[in-house]
Amino acid sequence: MNKISANFKSCLHPKPNVLISCRGKSGEDNALAVAYCGNCSYDPPMVMVGIVPSRYSYHLIKESNCFVVNLCAKENKELFDYMGSHSGRDENKFKATGAAVREAIKINAPVLDDCPINIECTIVDSIMTGSHEMFVGKVEYVHAKKDLVNEDKDILFGLTDIL
Repeated sequence: MNKISANFKSCLHPKPNVLISCRGKSGEDNALAVAYCGNCSYDPPMVMVGIVPSRYSYHLIKESNCFVVNLCAKENKELFDYMGSHSGRDENKFKATGAAVREAIKINAPVLDDCPINIECTIVDSIMTGSHEMFVGKVEYVHAKKDLVNEDKDILFGLTDIL
């Protein structure tokens, strides 16, 4: 066996890559790229996202107590890369990218309409895990492109290439 010691940081990356959109109490909208995201309960449905406290969106999410998980398809790669490499402190990233945005149905946050799946969440808990605060969000509403949903309203992931 030919193995050496390696750094943990690059070892595990939860998937899929997502954009978390949010709105602060003053009405400012933002989105950031997040790699730490996944299901943490099916009944009730909940997701967990990890956000570094130094990120601009972190404080907006803490204020509003909600967020939207926007799953990106391969055609959203440019948007994902931009949102992950620029800060909302410096610019309105929605205007800079021309992202299609609409209002969420159940929460007070923007939905990135170009992403094939959007999950509206309200925060029910969080835990500091070192570098990230893991927010547990109760799923309030799921938007999905019509061609990704079967007659039972289940999402068929094989029909789109999630980033």
